[in-house]
Amino acid sequence: MRLALYQPEIPGNVGAMLRLAACLQVEVDIIEPCGFALSDARMRRAGMDYIDHVSITRHPDWFAFLNSAVGRLVLLSTKASTMLHDFVFEEGDVLLLGRESAGVPDAVRDACAATVRIPIDPAVRSLNVAIAAGIGLAEALRQTGRWPQ
Repeated sequence: MRLALYQPEIPGNVGAMLRLAACLQVEVDIIEPCGFALSDARMRRAGMDYIDHVSITRHPDWFAFLNSAVGRLVLLSTKASTMLHDFVFEEGDVLLLGRESAGVPDAVRDACAATVRIPIDPAVRSLNVAIAAGIGLAEALRQTGRWPQ
C-alpha cells in the first residue's frame, strides 16, 4: 500500500500526510511540481520528526511516476461514483490524491484503475486532502489486514 500525492500545493498538508504514512508504515510518492519547496520548514513542522520514518520517492512529473508505478492506481476523488465503503482494496494499491485546489486532470483520472469517493454531507464541497488520505488509507489497510503491528 502506498500514498501518491499529485502536485501538492500546501506544505502543511504534505507534512500531515507524511506523518500519517510514517505512523502507518506506508511509502509515499510525491509527483512534482509542488506548489512549494519540498524542504519548506512548514512541511517539516507539520510532519515533525516523523518525516524521518517514511520512505519518500520524488517523481519529476506525472509520466515519470506512471512509468515507475507498481500496483493499481486508486484515485480518491469528490467526482467518483464508487463509495469508499463499497470499494474492494488490494494489497498493492496506490492511493492517489490530487491537488488541493483542482484535484487531477482528466488524463490522470483516466490512467487510474478506479476512482473512489468518501461520502460526505452534500452541503459541503470536500474534505481536507490530508484528512481524506487518512480516511482512505485506514479503510484500505483495514480491508487488506495491513495495519502496523
